[in-house]
Amino acid sequence: MKHILLAAMIAHSALSITPAMASGADNNLTVAFPRELESLDAYQNSSRGGVILARHIWDGLMYRDPASGKYVGNLATEWRWVDDKTLEFNLREGVKFHNGEAFNADDVVFTMNYIADPANAVKPQRNASWIAGAEKVDDFTVRILLKEPFPAAFEYLAGPVVIYPNEYFSEVGTEGMGTAPIGTGPYKVTGQKQGERIDLKRYADYHSDSPKGKASIEEITWRFIPETNTQFAELISGGVDWIWQVPADQAERFKTLGDFVVSNESTMRIGYIGFDASDRYGDTPFDDVRVRRAVAHAIDRQGIVDSLLKGASIVVNSACFPSQFGCEQDIPTYDFNPEKARELLTEAGYADGFETPFAAYRNRDYAEVMMANLSNVGITTSLNYLKYAALRDKVQNGEIPFQFMTWGSFSINDVSAITSNFFKGGKDDYARDPQIIEWLTEADSITDAARREELYSMALKRIAEQVYWLPLFSYNTNYIYGAGLEFTPTSDEIPRFFNASWK
Repeated sequence: MKHILLAAMIAHSALSITPAMASGADNNLTVAFPRELESLDAYQNSSRGGVILARHIWDGLMYRDPASGKYVGNLATEWRWVDDKTLEFNLREGVKFHNGEAFNADDVVFTMNYIADPANAVKPQRNASWIAGAEKVDDFTVRILLKEPFPAAFEYLAGPVVIYPNEYFSEVGTEGMGTAPIGTGPYKVTGQKQGERIDLKRYADYHSDSPKGKASIEEITWRFIPETNTQFAELISGGVDWIWQVPADQAERFKTLGDFVVSNESTMRIGYIGFDASDRYGDTPFDDVRVRRAVAHAIDRQGIVDSLLKGASIVVNSACFPSQFGCEQDIPTYDFNPEKARELLTEAGYADGFETPFAAYRNRDYAEVMMANLSNVGITTSLNYLKYAALRDKVQNGEIPFQFMTWGSFSINDVSAITSNFFKGGKDDYARDPQIIEWLTEADSITDAARREELYSMALKRIAEQVYWLPLFSYNTNYIYGAGLEFTPTSDEIPRFFNASWK
């Protein structure tokens, strides 16, 4: 009965469900994600789901231990700086890709040269834009060549930069890799149905020295279930074993049931408001810094955290996540002050307010609260709610004047993974401030830590002073899964199913 009552609360209608909790007796795991992937090719999608899947199918040269934060070898065993623009790696011998192809230096050289070529349109380009290419020294030694000194190189080589099999990719290309990917990772893809599921099987020949360890769970079914209520119903009925990004109020309801574990973990993802401050979209009220400051005072960020996000979330003021290297916190801030917002709008010539489109791709309830806040000071918004890929493309094409979006930095613990992505003149930059671009360009290309911090500090202070962005809040994630599953959430927002197991 308690399951039926819970379903009624969260689905707004009684669901006649008989609980069928997974015991793990078959050593299989079914997980649910809300958004399907653009492609299974790790370099042709930029969604969080794609980042997570990539860590299961592929390996990188390095790995950052989520507990200690230390870099350890994965496909590489040793590395050294030859000079400030050249990294040399000794590679692990005896590793095989899922199709039996032997791993060696040719795969690393191919991957680096492939992703370094702008013509191959890696998504996001930031993950590869620092790489000039690679050279083979011998079968198990390679050198990665950097365009400029790049102090965050290890963060990328331990994260989103994964190694492809050169022979297989040469045969199938990005289309084949997008439907039947091959890697060296702990799981291999055995099948998929577009928009519905991906089937993964534990890779029996996974290299034993990997810091990821040998996976315990035999098979993983990765389902795409966009509707939250459907996810809840499937979890209750045993159709899935694990869900995440559950809104706080529903997570609290699940805590009353003994059949589930509800875990909350902070993440590096932050929400933000973006403005067209450089006329990419055309003339808008947001050209005026007073209007942007008015928006900053109009939105009740702490109220949204307290009432909707809850958990470990905090209000974020700087255009980065606080733990990231260089994330200056001593910046101009904007309290919730509707009266001040109205004064600024009047000064800017909008005493009667104005109308504007407002775009978002997730958390419609958060967006609606912000829209109500804005309406309270005279800014009338019309919501354009799109899928992530569609909104991202429109933003990068300069077609969106005002948007609520999020960014998880690909779990890179360095300001270059977020601030530089949005303010260094790239496709996501709606400020195009030449001074900020100059500061960030220098900061991203030197190894002097103190000077980097100084440059990032100046950039972040100016971004805040001009309100080129309005950082909103950090996200936390609620995970709900069967009580029989051993699963440990991590703050980098990467569920590691290869470390999960059934009790």
